[in-house]
Amino acid sequence: MTNKKAFIYTVLTFALMTLISYIADAQPKKISMQEAVSLTITNNREIKIARLDIDRSKQQVRVAKSLSLPTVTTNAQVAHYFLEPVFFGFGNGSNTDKISYGRFGGRDQALALLSLSQPLYNPAAKPSLISSKLSERESGFTLTDKEKNIAALVKQTYLQILVLNERIRLQQESLNRNQKALDDAKSLLAQGRALRVDTLRAYTSVKNLEPDLLRLSYAVQVGKLQLKTLIGIDSLQEIELSDSLALQTVSSIPSEEEVYQDARANRSDLKALDLQQQVSDQQIRLAAAATKPNVSLIGQYQVATQTSQFNYFNAYYPSTPLVGAQITIPIFNGNSNQAKISQAKIEKQQSVIRLANAYEQLRVEVRQVVANLQETAARLQTRSNVKETAQLSYEITQYRYARGVASRLELTDAELALTAAQSNYLEAVYDYLYAGIALEKTIGK
Repeated sequence: MTNKKAFIYTVLTFALMTLISYIADAQPKKISMQEAVSLTITNNREIKIARLDIDRSKQQVRVAKSLSLPTVTTNAQVAHYFLEPVFFGFGNGSNTDKISYGRFGGRDQALALLSLSQPLYNPAAKPSLISSKLSERESGFTLTDKEKNIAALVKQTYLQILVLNERIRLQQESLNRNQKALDDAKSLLAQGRALRVDTLRAYTSVKNLEPDLLRLSYAVQVGKLQLKTLIGIDSLQEIELSDSLALQTVSSIPSEEEVYQDARANRSDLKALDLQQQVSDQQIRLAAAATKPNVSLIGQYQVATQTSQFNYFNAYYPSTPLVGAQITIPIFNGNSNQAKISQAKIEKQQSVIRLANAYEQLRVEVRQVVANLQETAARLQTRSNVKETAQLSYEITQYRYARGVASRLELTDAELALTAAQSNYLEAVYDYLYAGIALEKTIGK
């Protein structure tokens, strides 16, 4: 009986823990914009790939360092001859053209060899090491640029979802106002105090707003899925945005020259392009190194033996040690070295042109970003004034309609004007905040 109670208790405990885990997973995870950016830097898959590029570059540095380090190899060989090994040149005193030979030695032979090679002069070692270190730095700049670009995309997606939620709220308020107008029109029509066309117009307004709500809801779902993909969390995890769409005081807009200089100082992609020129210089030296001699110190220790009947335990093992120097001088290889040097010089010219073009493109980007920020700031101020005016106009028209002074058509027009003004203001807020994010991205913050 005690075992049965223990079993039931274990099952109930497991079921309770499973239920608690399910409820915890079902709860939406609240995420602020700053938390979304932090999670993105840690979990985003593209950033992880860029981070692995740095690890790969570090290994390339180790490979380049190995060009100046000694190389040690060992080799062992065991062979069995069915006949004794052949040696020519024995008893060749006759006038015949045939070379005499003899067979002697053991049919079983073994060889062990230990070799060492230490480069004394390798013209490719230094440029390879410098090039690999520059490539490692370039990978770091690429990672930083990737983090900034994806962080900006996360902010833009987060902002877009906030705007969509606000649009849903405004659309729902408009739908409620139109639904109330429809109910009033039906009531007045039943009393014989209104025309049927007013009821039809109110009904049409309500039905026209319902599909927009559905479209906005789907857009929010797609935006959240995109945000979860960027953040790097499970697509089945429900999230809820904890930040609200708040517009701070419109700040001063920097000049184009200030933005341009800040961008040149901070942009990681520009720094990576600048490093490419230095990498190209080392590639030229590396290609030229193939035309220069290589000098190495070599050493070797060899042990060999011969025996019969696999009797290695009763055999001699003479050794042959040696040390020396080796020089390799390239003479001709089909002009491939000169072609590689020319190719490296062309790549250097390409990197110079690419960097100059990037600076020119940056000026265009800076002008566009600053212009967008100025335009959205001015439009935001105008839309704010129009929204306040439309709100006041709607309240006055509603007051006049309640006292029978204004018509239903005037109230409908005032409601449409208010909805349009609120939507336009929301669009202006989004464009202004989006332009601010684009400015940060251009500067390289």
